[in-house]
Amino acid sequence: MNDVNAPADQWWLASLGTTLIWARLRIRPAGTAEVLDSDGNLLSYDSEDTARAQLFDAEFVAFDGLDEDDALARGFSLHEVRPPQADDDAGLRGRMVQSLGRRA
Repeated sequence: MNDVNAPADQWWLASLGTTLIWARLRIRPAGTAEVLDSDGNLLSYDSEDTARAQLFDAEFVAFDGLDEDDALARGFSLHEVRPPQADDDAGLRGRMVQSLGRRA
């Protein structure tokens, strides 16, 4: 059974060389949004559109919108990565930046 009042989470990423930087966009039932950034900061926005615009301005892309070609152009395969997981936001803080290692 789905809770219609549960926030909807979307994962976004930016790449810098062989490093992936994650951000979680959470849409609240009231239509407001918050972004958990790679430093563990929780940034509040008045709407999903405003939060998305800020992520785009910082050169993030929606993870669920990437196809394999997009991922390869960024230096990784979709089969190699997945969004960070933890029981709570505090547990995510150390996982929001991921090194992919040296590429040949």
